[in-house]
Amino acid sequence: MRLHSLDELDNTEGTVQLHDELNGGQLILHPAPNPNDPNDPLRWPRWKKHVCFASVCAFTFLTNYAIGGLSPAFLIISMEYNKTQTQTTALLLWPILVLGVFNFFWVPMANYFGKRPVFVFASLLLCVCYLWGALSKSFESLLWSNIVAAFAGSSTEALGAAIVNDLYFLHERGNYLGIYMNAIAGGNTVGPLICGFVVTSLDWRWHKWMAFIFTAVNFVAVLLFVPETRYDRSYLEKASSSNQSTDSVTGGSVADEESGNGSPIEKVVSSKSKEMPTHPAFRGEQVLKKTWMQELSLWSGVPKDTNLLEMFIRPLPLIVYPAVVFAFLAYAVSLAWVVAINILNSFVLQAPPYSWKPSINGLINIPGLIGNLVGAWLGGWVVDRYSDWRSKKNGGIFQPETRLHLLWIPAIIVPAGCLAFGYGVANTLHWTSLFFGYGMVAMGLTAVPVATMTYVSDCYLPVNADALLLVNGLKNIVAFGFLYGVVPWVTETGYANAFGTQAGVYVAILLLAIPLIMFGQRIRHATAKWKIIL
Repeated sequence: MRLHSLDELDNTEGTVQLHDELNGGQLILHPAPNPNDPNDPLRWPRWKKHVCFASVCAFTFLTNYAIGGLSPAFLIISMEYNKTQTQTTALLLWPILVLGVFNFFWVPMANYFGKRPVFVFASLLLCVCYLWGALSKSFESLLWSNIVAAFAGSSTEALGAAIVNDLYFLHERGNYLGIYMNAIAGGNTVGPLICGFVVTSLDWRWHKWMAFIFTAVNFVAVLLFVPETRYDRSYLEKASSSNQSTDSVTGGSVADEESGNGSPIEKVVSSKSKEMPTHPAFRGEQVLKKTWMQELSLWSGVPKDTNLLEMFIRPLPLIVYPAVVFAFLAYAVSLAWVVAINILNSFVLQAPPYSWKPSINGLINIPGLIGNLVGAWLGGWVVDRYSDWRSKKNGGIFQPETRLHLLWIPAIIVPAGCLAFGYGVANTLHWTSLFFGYGMVAMGLTAVPVATMTYVSDCYLPVNADALLLVNGLKNIVAFGFLYGVVPWVTETGYANAFGTQAGVYVAILLLAIPLIMFGQRIRHATAKWKIIL
């Protein structure tokens, strides 16, 4: 079993020429698409990319919509089944753990067998689990339906982010990852918002019935409109790296890529590329476009140079990369603080002195949804534009660390939101304190993961699926550890102390971005030499 370094796979170390200063600052496409293969996902028509991406976003949205969305009914469920507050919160806590742990199952399976068969099977299983939940007659049955649904939904946690890298270019990555994070976070805000009205007007089971209908429709969409996005571009990446090292420009222009003329990236095949005749892209051979029926196949082959066991082991050594450690810690606390409010707010607002109905209680998710949207816009579109601007100021050179520069914004807003919610509950302040606090904390749930996961992808693109697996898997495990004790914590120390501590922990973790910003290039250069990749 031979180990490789990241430098052997991609010697750019994340630093690439994003603008061609010799041609008026023209944007250069990264990764470089295959000019002779119309089946390259980077060359798909825009509508095809968007439909595929939207189906995967809908899948991950519905996972959180039905599981996290049940929180306004927790008080009613606890009384119906005679369960304590801690026992009832298990409906959300254990699925959070499962959503993280089983990333370590789905990602290797997808890397080996392909993403399409995983998504088709998992979306069908998710549909069945929501039917199970709607028909459940006991608390244990409802709990297990949520746990198995989380097992199915965990397939999108890391793979959805990896699909962004399969379909879109570096300069688009943050924006689309922001949309994807909105799908994850939006399920946890839109779900409770709708569920509150459903519980008041009908019954909590109707929330599950609605989720079942939506997932059944989405299963058909995944079956018909999500082709395989896994694509081996290692030859192209090696040529790209070689060309960059000799100061030649690799990649096509945005105008070329969007023209749809069937040959969008003529610049890819430079004179340097012709020295590598082992791949059709470098022999001038045009690959036949697959038919729609061929794209519906659930079998796309398996890698010849590895086995399934290696696929399961391969992500684990990547935990030594500093960017991965920072990304999963920052994501973990961003998730944990939001879910803590999600778990606790119904026991606060539906009890005296507020005594709200579930439908009114669900309205707290409106500021949560606004916070998600603002955070995704900040971490995605704004960071993309900012990074583009910084690359132009840097002679057209893109540095991944520019993704982290704007993290000071959530580092201020999220802790302030924790204090507003915690002190608001402790002192029975007006409900606007709780609403504003939740909205501010929810902003971090999208802003921080979008920026940090895009940073990880930029630094470790050849192994991005494995790196994102660690980020998504470990963040849920860490978040579960925090949330498992959140009810006893606030009961023992009070809301003000608990959420004040959360504010301090959040600031401390985001401060870890400073050494990455200051020494990121040196760190990437050093870690790229480590032989830890299978």
